[in-house]
Amino acid sequence: MPRPAMHRLLIAGLTLAIGLGACRRSDAQKTKFTTGTLDSANVAVYAKGLEAPWGLAFLPDGRALVTERPGRLRLVSPTGGLSQPIIGVPAVVASGQGGLLDVAIDPEFVTNQLVYLSYAEAGNGGAATAVARGKLTSDGLENVEVIWRQVPKVKGGNHFGSRLVFARDGTLFITTGERFEYRDSAQVLTNTLGKVVRVNRDGTIPSDNPFVNQKGALPEIWSYGHRNMQGATLHPETGQLWTIEHGAQGGDELNLDLAGKNYGWPVITWGIDYSGAKIGEGTTKAGMEQPNYYWVPSIAPSGLLYYTGDAFPQWKGSFFTGALKWQGLSRLQPGPDGTFTEERFQDAAIKYRIRDVRQGPDGAVYLLVDSGDGKILRISPRAPT
Repeated sequence: MPRPAMHRLLIAGLTLAIGLGACRRSDAQKTKFTTGTLDSANVAVYAKGLEAPWGLAFLPDGRALVTERPGRLRLVSPTGGLSQPIIGVPAVVASGQGGLLDVAIDPEFVTNQLVYLSYAEAGNGGAATAVARGKLTSDGLENVEVIWRQVPKVKGGNHFGSRLVFARDGTLFITTGERFEYRDSAQVLTNTLGKVVRVNRDGTIPSDNPFVNQKGALPEIWSYGHRNMQGATLHPETGQLWTIEHGAQGGDELNLDLAGKNYGWPVITWGIDYSGAKIGEGTTKAGMEQPNYYWVPSIAPSGLLYYTGDAFPQWKGSFFTGALKWQGLSRLQPGPDGTFTEERFQDAAIKYRIRDVRQGPDGAVYLLVDSGDGKILRISPRAPT
């Protein structure tokens, strides 16, 4: 083999090994952060007059869809103007942490105009997360159908999840919560509490799901042992799913979410119960995955973005998550060994309960402020003086 070709092969092999190592860390990395500022950025209110905004999705024409937890879906114009509520949204249970949650558009939206919504749905036994889809028209959402329902429906108003992420093959990932009082169910494969679910766009089951042929397991389950996942994103280079979930008192987690894996809750966790009591068996156990990064104390992370834009070249390749409890924005820069460097922003302009973080088509970073007087913030480069 010619020496240049061999040299390229060795470099490619080394790069692959580093990448695989970064994805397969077996030891958790605890919080260690620096404090940053947004002095080189401009933070502006992009849209206002929203009540508890929860999810944001940009359309190909530059507009965006935003959900409000009480049950409203609105269009946001490229200049930040809000439409009247879109009709056709399914009825939601807007109680506790429930309501209208995430929104996503179909990978073929340009031709089919399909919009997907996750929400808390009422039924026998209480409520649970559901996902519906409908066609977005000038008259509202039409031909709305429920494509997936979490089972079972249970009482209580906490831990519904949920984020919607399309995989490269067009299948849909749905993150869920274990509904708080039912945390032991996260370890049981006969329900979808505390699971990541993967379905086809019409709700049917992909034939390559990890438990599709396992007796006694629901075939839509992708991974299990989760608490309450309110952030998820697809890595643009690897196509792998990453998720963020809330811990109890500490123990918030960032996970590379792999097929068939058990992420431990509530058997293992880096947090403690709200009473101060120990949860489960400890922090590690054979057969259970460790988080790639965890927070102690908790920041209550929500939303997850992998930044790829040109507006902020220094941020390329970073994960971003909002913080509900700590109130601010956290940037996680992955290193070649799989460890992360965390930078936290708490500038006055973004010191809010951040519910979602999205990248706009302009490369700006958009934040949803979760409050009764909610808004969308836009972080863009500051014009040179």
